[in-house]
Order: sequence, then C-alpha cells, then structure tokens
Amino acid sequence: MSDTSGIPRTLRRPRPLRRALLAVVSTLALAAGAATAASPSASASVPPPPSGWTQVFADDFNGAAGSGVNTSNWRYATGKGYPGGPANWGTGEIETMTSSTDNVSLDGNGNLRITPRRDGSGNWTSGRVETNRTDFQPPAGGKLRVESRIQVPNVTGAAAKGYWPAFWMLGAPYRGNYWNWPAVGELDIMENTQGNNTVFATMHCGTSPGGPCNETSGIGGSTTCQGTTCQAGFHTYRMEWDRSTSVEEIRFYLDGNNFHTVRANQVDATTWANATNHGYFVILNVAMGGGFPDAFGGGPDSGTQPGHSMLVDYVQVLTSGGGGTTPPPSGNRDAYGTIQAESYDGQSGVLTESTSDSGGGQNVGALANGDWLQFKGVNFGSNPARQFSARVASGAGAGVSGLVEVRLDSRGNAPIGSFAVGNTGGWQSWRTIPANISNVTGTHDVYLTFTSGQPADFVNVNWFTFAH
Repeated sequence: MSDTSGIPRTLRRPRPLRRALLAVVSTLALAAGAATAASPSASASVPPPPSGWTQVFADDFNGAAGSGVNTSNWRYATGKGYPGGPANWGTGEIETMTSSTDNVSLDGNGNLRITPRRDGSGNWTSGRVETNRTDFQPPAGGKLRVESRIQVPNVTGAAAKGYWPAFWMLGAPYRGNYWNWPAVGELDIMENTQGNNTVFATMHCGTSPGGPCNETSGIGGSTTCQGTTCQAGFHTYRMEWDRSTSVEEIRFYLDGNNFHTVRANQVDATTWANATNHGYFVILNVAMGGGFPDAFGGGPDSGTQPGHSMLVDYVQVLTSGGGGTTPPPSGNRDAYGTIQAESYDGQSGVLTESTSDSGGGQNVGALANGDWLQFKGVNFGSNPARQFSARVASGAGAGVSGLVEVRLDSRGNAPIGSFAVGNTGGWQSWRTIPANISNVTGTHDVYLTFTSGQPADFVNVNWFTFAH
C-alpha cells in the first residue's frame, strides 16, 4: 500500500463568515488498495450495550423493502447544499441529494441503502440522512461511543470513479448556520473513495487554512479493511470520545481496532473547547465527485457505474460513566449568584470561546434562532425572584436582532421573561441587560432560549443571574 499524504480534498464544510473563519479545502493522508467483489455479509441487529454502557440512540433499519428511513430519528438533507450554505455541499461534489426511495431506502433485510443513480442525461442523484438529534456528547467525566456496521458500495476500479461514502458527525452549532466550520468541529468516523480498500478517520477544528488543527488537512489517519475488503463485506466503524482520561481524547476504530487517536493537548484549550463543548449530529451519505475523489483521479465519468449502494446495518450511540463535578449537581445552583453560561447541562446550536470580558474565562456564542441552553436545579428559594439579567454581546449585522428568553422546566413552556438585543458594537463588546420576570420560587431547571426573525447569529452570553 502506498501512503500519498497531503493530497488535497475539498471538505463538506462551508466557508465560515463569522469570526473570520476562512475558505475550506481539505487534505488527508490517503492510501490506496485493491478491492474484490463478494456477497454482502448477513445483516445483524443492534448489539446489546457492553457492561457499563447505556444506549441513548439506535436504529437497526428494520422495515419493509423500499420504505424510507424513520423520520423520528432521521431527516433528509436534499438538493445541492444547505439553505443559505455553499453550493455542492461545499465540496465540489456533483450529485443532487434526494429523499426518494430510489436513493435512500430500507432493503427489507435490516439494512439502509444509500444508492447513487445517474439519469439518461448524465445527472447524478444520491442520498444524505442526518440524525434529528444534535446532542450526542460524553457526560462530564464519561465517554461517548458512536458506531455503525457498514458495507461501502461494492464497486472497484474504473467503475468506482467518483464514489465517496461516509459516516461522520458535525458539531451542533453548524445546523442552521452553515458557515462556522471548522471551529464547531467535524468527526469523520469513516470515509472511503474510488473503491479503494482504505478508510479514513479525521477530526477537523480550529481555523482554515492552517490553524491549530492543520486545516485544510485536519488531524487524520487511515487504515485498511482486513479479512474482506471494505467493499466486499460489512465492517464496524466506531468513534469513542473519552472525557474520563487525564487528557480528553477521541479514538477511532475499525472492527474494534484503534487506528487513530486525537488528544486535547494536540491543540490549544480554546480550539478544543469550541469543537467539543456541545453536542453533535450523525450523518450518513454517498457523495459523487468532489475534492476527495479528485485526489485519486477524479470522477465520476462515463465509465462510472451507478446503482451501487452503501449498506448500513445499524447505527448506535452509547454513553458510559460520568459524575464529574461541573456543572453543579441538581438543586445546587444559586439563582442569585453568577451562573456562567458555559456551565450548561444541555444545549443546542452553541459554541464556547474565550472572552475578553472582565474576569476572562469563556462565553457561549453563535446563538441564533432556535438555539437553547439548559441549567439544571437552579434554586430560587422562598423569596420570589422578580428580575433576570444577562451579560451579552453582539456583532450582528444591520437589522439582525432577537430575544433572550427565560423558561422554566421545559423548553416548551411559555417564557417567564425576556429582553431584546441587537448589535452592541461587537461580539466581545459586553453589556448587562435586565428584564422583569414572573415571580419564581423553589428549584427549577432554567432554559435560556433564543428567538429571532432572521437565521443569523445575534448574541453571545457570558453569564446571567436573578434578583428579588
């Protein structure tokens, strides 16, 4: 096998505008290998969690042949890019993603099929599905495992030119923004191209080009499938994100063998926090063409054979351990003290970054319509709280503003108070804004929710507190 390190590949993440994140063109260490054809292995059900692990998500893709995915678990990403995002998914790939069962369907044998197709005019279609959930991350002091059993498209040689199957994850703040890559993080658990018997795993983070994560390469590794080739049979691809070690690390596995590890001390603390202080969502897709296949000679072309499916037996997400001391245990947050925004217990759509505000530390940023933060067990006591205030900053563009809202116990409950905020002079230009709230006593989970009529980020939050 030859190792052709440094071959450029355009990544799927678009070119971030906010905080001066630059254009994205990725490179990976690439290794090519021959693949042979064989019948696919029999499908298997989702394995039971190992001792000490808890299953938090699973789909075994059981269902009638020709039916679509379970839309309570998955959403279809369609077209040639996200709404408002870059063309061709930011990678130069040429297919149009659809929700048609011609491209995405169950095979009736417990597998998901994602199938690229070409029409008589030479136009390619394929499929891309993403978990609805964006909260996959390890508990404090614990571990996250994301695993799938996959057979990549069983096509090799000239007939495989342009094929690009992948099983990967994106940081939750990317959803709805589409311009904050690579800061929000990308975890490529399995990528393959051109029918080669080689798979790749990569973490992307920081800024591009260059930066602490060596973009546009990212921090990557590769290996080959043993026994049967990646194309000729099913193999298990796994990522374990471990917060129980003295240095946090993200490990990548093929058939249980750890072949690549990324550790927090390989980059600066702010870069790591921006990429990991939030949840992730899972993606399965088969692209056609783009920067990665280009590194192996391009395609698709007239010799490429359409109709070869990536088969996915199951996807499973597990957590283990936990019990870290931050954030405080339920009932132990003082409503009248300063609650740091980055100490959230749950979130959607945010990132954490260093702040220039007095006292230093970090703030939560990239907050836009639909984003939220959860803080468990906030104790208001028996003397009612009547006011809420938060330390906020905004560099939002002209006409962009929104509401910072307080809700109790459920994001679906009506706000008990809110304030509006627009541009404060910059993303690190801080001011404290108060708001009246309905009287609150007792202990509650507090949600900060963010509502705007525009899709753009409109506020950063450093801390908040309540008053009588």
